[in-house]
Amino acid sequence: MFNKIIKRGSRAPGPKAEAAGLASDGEAAVNHASSPAAAAPQIESLPLLRDVPAPERPALALRKLRICAVLFDFSDTIELARDKEVKRQTMLELVDFMQSGSGRLTEQVHEELARTVAVNIFRALPPASHENTGAEPADLEEEDPYLDPAWPHLQLVYELLLRYVVSSDTEAKVAKRYIDHSFVLRLLDLFDSEDPREREYLKTILHRIYGKFMVHRPFIRKAINNIFYRFIFETERYRGIGELLEILGSVINGFALPMKEEHKLFLIRALIPLHKPKPVAMYHQQLSYCIVQFVEKDFKLADTVIRGLLKYWPVTNCQKEVLFLGELEEVLEVTQPAEFQRCMVPLFKQIARCLSSSHFQVAERALFLWNNDHIISLIAQNRGVILPILFEALEKNMQGHWNQAIHGLTANVRKMFFDMDSHLFEECQRQHLDKEEKAKYLEEQRESAWRSIEAAIQSKVSEDMVLAN
Repeated sequence: MFNKIIKRGSRAPGPKAEAAGLASDGEAAVNHASSPAAAAPQIESLPLLRDVPAPERPALALRKLRICAVLFDFSDTIELARDKEVKRQTMLELVDFMQSGSGRLTEQVHEELARTVAVNIFRALPPASHENTGAEPADLEEEDPYLDPAWPHLQLVYELLLRYVVSSDTEAKVAKRYIDHSFVLRLLDLFDSEDPREREYLKTILHRIYGKFMVHRPFIRKAINNIFYRFIFETERYRGIGELLEILGSVINGFALPMKEEHKLFLIRALIPLHKPKPVAMYHQQLSYCIVQFVEKDFKLADTVIRGLLKYWPVTNCQKEVLFLGELEEVLEVTQPAEFQRCMVPLFKQIARCLSSSHFQVAERALFLWNNDHIISLIAQNRGVILPILFEALEKNMQGHWNQAIHGLTANVRKMFFDMDSHLFEECQRQHLDKEEKAKYLEEQRESAWRSIEAAIQSKVSEDMVLAN
């Protein structure tokens, strides 16, 4: 409880009345209180945009944007309640104004809108609870989502930015001067927000920016790469990985063929290593989608992807193994026979280990691969290589696995192999029995040797005792 109090206490942004510079002329609608104690500006109401003639609307919109650039402390619901409501109503009106398509925006409106959005949303995110208390960092999966008290206000700011970006009145060649690289980088920093509602808006907005501003596309991809590298190799803490992968899933879907080398390097250096971090379950669904998109785009990448999965295959984390097996099935479903043959030996050595896992969910998920017709077809074409690799694991399950469901699934898989090629199955069975006999013989020889050693030691000890007496 104490940690939660500390955590929430650290998020209170404190009153910020940064009115300096918000009004560049005498038309600003912000009146500062004369009392030194009154730190927050007083906001006056302005006429509605629809109530003034069209030629006067750009100037009035500028004044309203300057009102919206005034900041308040939303952790206190009572303080300056009237001014907060005026700002909220003004924001709603500006959102409607942008959505209505009222005509070409002036450059001043472009500049002031970008600045107003930046003042409101670009802020230092609160530290994680363990950074305040010195406690061990908790798993991101186990943390309760934090809901920002300022969200009703922030949502309107994000809505305004979204409407601005998607509006047909927003000319990309003008807007790119204000929605620039610096703006994009600061947006990406906000993806680490604890509030899932904020990350959802950020995802939609960044996706729209990527679509509208073609000049920013390489920069956005590179900046996302850098976030992934820092997450994989340094922190393993970043809440917006799933949202960024959702954006990339759509981006990858639009890659032209033949695929650029830059995109293949992104797969090898960033996407595949994203399987390594401990909290992979948080974003695995989105990651798996991106990986499969690459293989669907270029079937020759299947070998690279499968070997990458094997490289990062979990050793002690059974839940991660289940996720990996699910992703492996999706990749194999779009894998061509030639690429399958290149990686099938190391692949089925790993599957054999999963089949005989004492964790029944891992063994069960591995056995479910034989429910997929395409995978069965690939296995049948290469059964001469695959069955000898798997046979021992299948027999081990039949003889000693503790879970009855695994016995049933294993029996079904054995029958499939027998139906595919009974001669091969019988040959594998014979070799397995020979191997067991040989192992049994070696074990007996080893035990016999140990008994001989023990007898010799006992004889020596007895002789020494006789001589001593």
